[in-house]
Amino acid sequence: MSRKLHLWELSRQARMQPRFFQKQGPTLSDEGNSEEKIDSFDANDTSDVSLAIAIPPVSQSRKKLLVLDLNGLLADIVYNPSIDCTPDALVAGRAVFKRPYCDDFLKFCCERFEVGIWSSRNRKNVERFIDFLMGDMKQKLLFCWDSSYCTTTQFNTLGHKYKPLVFKDLRKLWEKHDPDLPWEKGYYNESNTLLIDDSPYKALLNPPHTAIFPHSFKFDMKDNSLGDGGDLKVYLERLASADNVQNFVEQNPLGQIAITERSQDWGFYSQVIDTCL
Repeated sequence: MSRKLHLWELSRQARMQPRFFQKQGPTLSDEGNSEEKIDSFDANDTSDVSLAIAIPPVSQSRKKLLVLDLNGLLADIVYNPSIDCTPDALVAGRAVFKRPYCDDFLKFCCERFEVGIWSSRNRKNVERFIDFLMGDMKQKLLFCWDSSYCTTTQFNTLGHKYKPLVFKDLRKLWEKHDPDLPWEKGYYNESNTLLIDDSPYKALLNPPHTAIFPHSFKFDMKDNSLGDGGDLKVYLERLASADNVQNFVEQNPLGQIAITERSQDWGFYSQVIDTCL
């Protein structure tokens, strides 16, 4: 058994407790510049913030579950945009460049899959970004999670001294650590769940082949990944009819390579994982 699989098995046996918090301690962000240090702390009062999503029931057709990131996947969210670029909106003090074909892509996802959002930004900002990017479509989300649902560590990401390193542990969904999730414990598992995130390290606590890591979207009006014939949409069209997520992902790699014991920085990441066991 590889070291990564061994570590994951130990992690699973440990059955880590979820860390649900709102205002105390650091929460996290998606970019590595100094503005993300501000966004990564719930410094703003969020006690009166609610995502106000009317959670729909899980479809009886057993659609697969997509867990979507925000920044780098659906939009490019930056603090200091180039003066040559005009953002689609200014949200929470950030310039938001919506990815081309984002609206149609989200409609497609909601038709073919059950969909949830999981961002590593704080709750207040996640709400604002979702309102802009999804509008009324947010009512179709099964959940909308923010940084408080991430597994925190005592480390920062490589090359970004202001960006805390966090994980998105899918077991919190599978084991229904949030009682408001609209399914029974065990309804979703590694065979029918896919995390889509542009940061491969965030999936390190999860079983292999339960996530894909598209290259980060940086403002580019010619980008076609989410459009008809685009690599990500075509990939998901095929996944929707596949029998097993893990088997499909293993046989059909897309985007960035997952971090494994063969990765150059595995020594660092294995140390981080060990602290979570």
